[in-house]
Amino acid sequence: MKICFISNLYPPFVVGGAEIVVKKVAEEIVKKGHDVTVITTSKNKKSNCEIINNVTIYRINPMNLFPYFTMSEQAKSIKPFFFIYDLFNPYPNTIVKKILKREKIDIVHINNFRGLSLSIFSAVKSLNIPLVFTAHDFSLICIKASFLNSSNEICMNPSKLCKTYVKIQKKIVDNKPDLIIAPSQFVINKLINAGFFKNVKMTVLPLGIELNNKKVEKSYSIIDIFYVGGLSRHKGVHILINSFKKIEQKNVRLHIFGEGADEDEFREMGNSDKRIMFHGFVSNEKLMRLYYKANITVVPSICYDNSPMVIYESLMHGSPVIGSRIGGIPELVEEEYNGFLFEAGNVGELRKIFENILPNVPQLKRLEQGAYESAKKYDMNEHIRNLEKKYRDIQR
Repeated sequence: MKICFISNLYPPFVVGGAEIVVKKVAEEIVKKGHDVTVITTSKNKKSNCEIINNVTIYRINPMNLFPYFTMSEQAKSIKPFFFIYDLFNPYPNTIVKKILKREKIDIVHINNFRGLSLSIFSAVKSLNIPLVFTAHDFSLICIKASFLNSSNEICMNPSKLCKTYVKIQKKIVDNKPDLIIAPSQFVINKLINAGFFKNVKMTVLPLGIELNNKKVEKSYSIIDIFYVGGLSRHKGVHILINSFKKIEQKNVRLHIFGEGADEDEFREMGNSDKRIMFHGFVSNEKLMRLYYKANITVVPSICYDNSPMVIYESLMHGSPVIGSRIGGIPELVEEEYNGFLFEAGNVGELRKIFENILPNVPQLKRLEQGAYESAKKYDMNEHIRNLEKKYRDIQR
């Protein structure tokens, strides 16, 4: 098959986990004998085409107000105009059609689309090419893609403007895909509740990971706790720091990897505790090596995380996960088997979990074994086989 993945970002330009997932899947599916093309945005205003690991990558300039990669750097006053134009930007529609024709694509798999415009859905369907869409976040039903309001809390009452924006998106994209995939049932339920894709099949397909051949052996002289992700309040990093500081045990360390808008605040919170260490941004390759020393990974989100890649990565390295009981996280974390769950934002409950398991090495070892065993469900080879089957099914 000639398969085209469309993703607003693609490594080395990374903002979240979705673009890393697309790269891994694209390169793995090439190994199965398929021809793979990727269409993504360029970091600057120059378009180019390159081949990396046998994947043909078109990096295009969508002709919007600014490159999507620079979104966090832009003034709030200009962002609304970006989103409005992104609803149906005619240029990506035109250039995507040209690439699909040139490469003689058999199937298109759209991932995150912001910055490439919803017009790409129409471009694909105008050529009668089978179309798969993976919902990595809530972009179709929330303008911020996160369900967070201006106070960084879960939005329970969207404004009329937001509701109108969602209605327009629904009209543009609804029923154009032939198949909807999401890594969690939670996201599918949100799409259903919002009235999207009533006549389209939806299915859960967890992310794929490359398994370790044997369980990683850990050390317990120092118990190393990892947080990996954005340093923003909606990720609950302040909840984690406040909980950790209340622990009296001395042979524990909290390692915080990442960067973000609230990094300075979090560093100040942790200054008084020498057990808390900030490492800044770390490459994915280095992070994979560091996971070998992680005794526990914490995912303390107070937002609706879909299916965090950090959980998959932790499990594959035999690191149990303590996660918030929110979004798609409970679909991956099994209580007392590969980790624990706590109420999102509850400092006291997280502290109690810490105090229960940190001094209990036999329990940590059982959780590590559970983490290693549960990772087998997400084997990348099986993920690719499932994708290939889904592609063939919608081509019939």
